[in-house]
Amino acid sequence: MAWRRTRSTESPSRRRSRHGRHGREDRSPVVRPPLPPLDTRIDRFDLAVGTAAEFLRSAWPELRDVSFEIADMPPASDDDGIPRWTALRDARRIIVYRLPIERLSHLHRDDDLHRRMMIESCVFRAAAEYLDRDPWDLGPERFRFF
Repeated sequence: MAWRRTRSTESPSRRRSRHGRHGREDRSPVVRPPLPPLDTRIDRFDLAVGTAAEFLRSAWPELRDVSFEIADMPPASDDDGIPRWTALRDARRIIVYRLPIERLSHLHRDDDLHRRMMIESCVFRAAAEYLDRDPWDLGPERFRFF
């Protein structure tokens, strides 16, 4: 005989049941806990600054050696309030401050597209201040739709 049923000495009430009250004990859950987001606000901010900086570097030879950096907060506020960026011509650096741009910008529509547009506009205005030009002059082909 290949298989033999043995009798247990335990009473049926003391035996460990294979299933719980609803038949789901000792089984793994079907739905796992939610995964963390694949990208965070900081990652999206870095991506927006990086793509705008690469566009400006490719369009303007004066910006090819300039380093675009991201910091959380400026060291101090000035007479105009909290700065969103700092353009340092002597050090060839443009520093964009993440928290003032994200938290102090008043968007008429709070979604990913408008947040990205706000970040890119700050990078364009910082580069325009560095070059001493108008921000609309930096990417004229980008805004010509006809």
